[in-house]
Amino acid sequence: MLDLKTIQSVLGEFEERGISRETMIDAIENAMATAYKKEYGKRGQVVRAVLSMDTGTVSFEQIKTVVDDTMVRFPEEGEEEPVFYSHKDHDETPEGELPRFDAEKHILLEDARRIKRDAELGTEIIFPLEPQEDFGRIAAQTAKQVVIQKIREAEKLSILEEFGGKRGEIVSGSVQRVERGSIFVDLGRATGVIPYEEQIPGERYRPGERIRAYLGAVDEGFRGVYLRLSRANPKFVVKLFELEAPELAAGALEVKNIVREPGSRTKIAIASLDPHVDPVGSLVGQRGVRVSTVMSELGGERIDIIEWSEDQKAFIKEALSPASVLEVELDEEEHRATVTVSEDQQSLAIGRGGQNVRLAAKLTGWNIDIKPVGGDKPEVIGDETEAKTKDSSIAAEGDLEAEQAASEWSPSIEAGIAPNETDMVITEAQEETPSALSAEEETQRTDENEPIVDAKESRDEA
Repeated sequence: MLDLKTIQSVLGEFEERGISRETMIDAIENAMATAYKKEYGKRGQVVRAVLSMDTGTVSFEQIKTVVDDTMVRFPEEGEEEPVFYSHKDHDETPEGELPRFDAEKHILLEDARRIKRDAELGTEIIFPLEPQEDFGRIAAQTAKQVVIQKIREAEKLSILEEFGGKRGEIVSGSVQRVERGSIFVDLGRATGVIPYEEQIPGERYRPGERIRAYLGAVDEGFRGVYLRLSRANPKFVVKLFELEAPELAAGALEVKNIVREPGSRTKIAIASLDPHVDPVGSLVGQRGVRVSTVMSELGGERIDIIEWSEDQKAFIKEALSPASVLEVELDEEEHRATVTVSEDQQSLAIGRGGQNVRLAAKLTGWNIDIKPVGGDKPEVIGDETEAKTKDSSIAAEGDLEAEQAASEWSPSIEAGIAPNETDMVITEAQEETPSALSAEEETQRTDENEPIVDAKESRDEA
């Protein structure tokens, strides 16, 4: 007889962990049946235990299946009984061969109908067994292992059911530890992992800190449930805006596309499904409070909110913000857009390392060339294979060596390239490259103890 108070308290504890009472009772019954069979049973027996929650008593039953000669084969005369050297209590029947008749788990149809008149093939006949309460140490240990295994399986299924419904959502937890670049997050009943490639560059966390992340995958692994989290996924930004902007969560706004370089910049194209809702203003919020909250969660990452338009020219103009665009020419055959900007907006349109035009090309799906007013050739080309910038004014007039150095730079900025593929920014090149002066001018300036003016100042004076 089992102590009902202890059983009830244990069942209550496991219910809080998401394991039902029926699952725990089944685990206890299986454990008791295993212990009985280990101590008192015979090989081949099918033993079942039944726990009464009213009295706390456990009754044991032997189960036999009703069969006939079409379902089993009978051993031939002189055939020896197989010997088993493993923990399995039944022989493995070869494919296409009937199982061997075993009197401990099979009963013939005619014998079954002597016990139960309406017995049919495949049904079960129950034989009560003598109750036992004294089990050996090995049997008790086996029962304990059965209960632990059942609990683990039930917890795994419960976690899969709980977090499977949260896939694609934001989950929050506390940092458990940082190991080999991966962040392990305590989510309560499970542990999530943020791999190094799914982290925002530059972010550092200490154990115990609160953290939010995007739940990307829920998989069943060998050691339990594997929860893959991400803070670098573009969908993480969308879900953060859904928390801040009710219009987006309600479906009045639609995210057409989003491109992101984690920790640096994000461009999001938003469209309004309701003519009375301003798409950009809804995400920005009053005095920018909504977008500021999202940027703060991302560690100060810049976010460009762009209104989506079916007019590709207008969409490309908006995608290159914060730069002002004068004109856009489209080449449908090559799917290329040539954008004309003023000279003071050229470096802004390109961005540091070509980031702005690269993200704009990804967002719009067009290869983008940046050309200043009056320029014969585009300074920057948005394509799908490279990402570089060009400084066409790197040399002053009369300096042949500087012109040759400038001619060697003929790269282009292309969509889909990581930021580290280009380290040259047109503004940085203009500020760092000194202008070439004639010998007379240099001598004159030296004599007068005047500093040599750099290329940027000489262009401003010109």
